[in-house]
This record gives sequence, C-alpha cells and structure tokens, in this order.
Amino acid sequence: MAPVVLVIEDEPSIQELIAVGLERNGHQVQRAANAEEAEAMIATQLPDVILLDWMLPGKSGPLFAKWLRREARTREVPVIMVTARAGEEDKIAGLEAGVDDYITKPFSPRELEARIQAVLRRRRPQLSREAIEIEGLVLNPATHTVTGGKRALKMGPTEFELLRFFMTHTDRVYSRSQILDLVWGDHVFLEDRTVDVHIRRLREALAPSGHDKLVDTVRGAGYRFKSSL
Repeated sequence: MAPVVLVIEDEPSIQELIAVGLERNGHQVQRAANAEEAEAMIATQLPDVILLDWMLPGKSGPLFAKWLRREARTREVPVIMVTARAGEEDKIAGLEAGVDDYITKPFSPRELEARIQAVLRRRRPQLSREAIEIEGLVLNPATHTVTGGKRALKMGPTEFELLRFFMTHTDRVYSRSQILDLVWGDHVFLEDRTVDVHIRRLREALAPSGHDKLVDTVRGAGYRFKSSL
C-alpha cells in the first residue's frame, strides 16, 4: 500500500508541483488549501504523512500542527513543515509546534522524498522502502518480494503488508482491532475476524522456509511477531 501524503498548501501552482512529484514517487496524494479542508479529509482518512505550509488562510501551519499533536488520532502522524521562512527562529517555532521536520522553499523533489522517507523510518517504519531482515526472512518493499533462507516466498498483497507491519513491530502483542487500524487503516470497517483469515494465509506463505513460527498467537490478546525463532 502506497503511503498517503496530505499536502496542505494554498498556492495552487505549488500544490500541483508538489503533488505531481509525490505521485511520480509512488505516493497517494490528498490536497487541501487550508486547515479546515485538511481537518475534513483527516476525519475521512488518516494520512501517513502531512506536508504543511506555514502561511495558510485562517489557521496558520504552526497552529494547525499544535492541533494535530493535541488530538489522539493524529498525534503520531509525521508532519513536515514546508515554507519559505528560512530563519532560525522560524524553524524553532515550527519544531516547537510539533512538526517532525522542516523544509524551506525552493526545494527539489529528491530532497522532499528523502525527508519523507526519513520521517517514515522514525514514526511509521512499516511504510519505509528499505529492506527488512529477521532470522533470514527478508522483505523488500522496493521489489515487493519476500525470501526466506534465500527461497522466494509467494503471498498476496494483503499478507505482504501484514508481514511488513509485523517485521517493523516485533515482540509486541497487537489486538485484532489494532492490526486492522494499523495495516488496513482506520477508515476501513472490517470485522476483527478478517485478521485471523490473513494471519492463517501469512503462516501458510511462510511455512516453506519455517518462518511461520515467528507468528505467535497470544490467547485472549491478539498476535505477536517474534524477533527470533
């Protein structure tokens, strides 16, 4: 699943330029021209990253960043401030408002992508494009492949995303509802038992290399992905 990036920018030409670059890098892009539009979009679907302009009509970027950090639902969403204000005091004010990073205009699409990947590694590691390895099990998001002991393992796209989440969140128990929110997204409404079906399919896909033993059922609590066999 491609990361969803919400671009909050009131200048149409800049918004378009940023959006096109993000789409070329494989992101799903949402657009808002002000904080009010952004709040409505967030209520419908929680983005994976927010690019936030400083100078917005109505509520400013720093004020909106403070609101994002106060709300339990948006507290952990990575926020990158995008602005022409390059002064040290401005950067400090933005960081104190709760943003994760600060990029000044003009900037290149490559720099923006690097910063997005950096905040994803810190806050949403399951969305990073870097390969992950645990006990000889290797998941490569860039090539969308999984190998176990150098043996190619076949699995469906949902099982791939489930494994990606587990491999970046090892040794912690997650309930079915938490897994639904964190893997499928909190805007998707499915039964908790959907998780059980995909866990079973994931185990079947991992069985040829013996890595199915890493998926642990914790009775009455949920599932845990172990960091060692």
